[in-house]
Amino acid sequence: QVQLVESGGGLVQAGGSLRLSCAASGRTFSMYLMGWFRQAPGKEREFVGAIGGSGVTTYYADSVKGRFAVSRDNAKNTVYLQMNSLKPEDTAVYYCAADIHYSSRYYSARSYDYWGQGTQVTVSS
Repeated sequence: QVQLVESGGGLVQAGGSLRLSCAASGRTFSMYLMGWFRQAPGKEREFVGAIGGSGVTTYYADSVKGRFAVSRDNAKNTVYLQMNSLKPEDTAVYYCAADIHYSSRYYSARSYDYWGQGTQVTVSS
């Protein structure tokens, strides 16, 4: 069982920055593929970014590439989502997720086994 707890959401003006954190339980955190997803009202949950266990490999949705960065600190069992140049369309509930089987389909929510409760990010224009 893996528990995930996100933090760091809030209200920010367009062009601003936020850093989300996701703290994970478990002694094998470094073996998990960690992902970030978001869901806006009335829309499906969509992939934002993901990071491999060692932190070397990262993946991003085209909509956030160059603005967002995923990183992790395995010593702290924590994964981060640094969000820069935020836009109103980035407004959503952001979720972190753990894929303990390390699926190649990092962009699919179905690949992930555990989810956090989500944190709201609101970007005002």
